[in-house]
Amino acid sequence: MRWRRLVGVAAITAAVCGCVIVFANAVAKAGAADTPDIERFLLFGGADAWRNGGFVHGGLLWSPGGIDKEGFTAKLMAGSGAYRYRNGITPTVGFATVLDVLPGWRFKPGGAEISVFAGLDVQHHHLRPDDFANPARGTHAGLRVGADLWWEPTAATMTNAGVSFATISHGYWSRLAFGWRAFDRFYLGPEALALGDDSYHQWRVGVHATAFKTGAFEWSVGTGYVSDSDHRSGIYGRIGVLTRR
Repeated sequence: MRWRRLVGVAAITAAVCGCVIVFANAVAKAGAADTPDIERFLLFGGADAWRNGGFVHGGLLWSPGGIDKEGFTAKLMAGSGAYRYRNGITPTVGFATVLDVLPGWRFKPGGAEISVFAGLDVQHHHLRPDDFANPARGTHAGLRVGADLWWEPTAATMTNAGVSFATISHGYWSRLAFGWRAFDRFYLGPEALALGDDSYHQWRVGVHATAFKTGAFEWSVGTGYVSDSDHRSGIYGRIGVLTRR
């Protein structure tokens, strides 16, 4: 029954995120009618899973001056998922929905691209059985700050990093990846991730393939080993896609 709920949450959220991306795509086309040569929107989506949880998300970046230029940029992201953890000796399933509205600024020093964001973070966590001691329980609004880095120091190498902190339960997420150009089609290399909050922590080490292009879409995948503060371990997998408009 619990896994049916997980699948249901994932399916509903995937549909919602798909609608967000379709709507943003329509807005992007309308806004670019006068200057079709300028790409102002980056639309993205993805899914992430391991045996004790999964999450799907979708969203967009809007840069009125162009997504390849320095200047103001805004990030909108919506996502949902489910996870299992131990409340003492009691297995607990959480269902989470997240909405972030994050204005920010993009910098382009040298050959790097750095984006910083800060704004509204809204989260809802429904727990079964209920865990009254979990500070994430219920609906909360707070502040989220974050930064993303994309750097290609040479024509054949890349560095990608991201970090995010939320005031809700002191949540955090971080990722660092390096890559080398493979088959002149994508970047391949190692990645490491750490995420968690006041009551839970998770660590991942794996490999990724990034910037594989099919038409107007750009894909990334990753897989590897995951361990957490509940002394559980296993394999994780993730997939992401983006397109520019």
